[in-house]
Amino acid sequence: MSKRIYADFSYLILLAATFGAVMVLGIFVAPVVFNSDKITVGLCIDHYNAGMVMAEIFRRFGHWLNMLVIFVLIYEAAWYKAGQRDALSFASAFIVVFTSLLFSEVYTPKILDMQALGAEATKSDTFANIHLASELDFKILAVALLVLFVRRLMLLRRT
Repeated sequence: MSKRIYADFSYLILLAATFGAVMVLGIFVAPVVFNSDKITVGLCIDHYNAGMVMAEIFRRFGHWLNMLVIFVLIYEAAWYKAGQRDALSFASAFIVVFTSLLFSEVYTPKILDMQALGAEATKSDTFANIHLASELDFKILAVALLVLFVRRLMLLRRT
């Protein structure tokens, strides 16, 4: 029984930490990086280079998301196999896995590839659409993480 408590606790901590990271990256890091010219004295980073910094941060965060995907798949599969099926947690876990992989394995590499072509490539409509889609994906990920965390917490209180 104690091993299950540790697994449940670790899973909830992982979900909460990832939700916190998504919020911090979206609310604090991105605005600071893209407005660094208003904060720093004598150091001016243009929009293209600020984007390069953010892309590297998101590339590294993608490794965390890939690890999260593995843990979500294992944990939710174990609950499913044990007969503890819940539609809301299944749906939110699916969305977490899907949006995490979409962000780390599709959007971030495409953005990095376009940035490697130079500043002009980042001014295209294609880049703007990919960037907008990645922002939307990140917001959906945040909501799905919160729903999954709350639902799993509620289900654990019942048992």
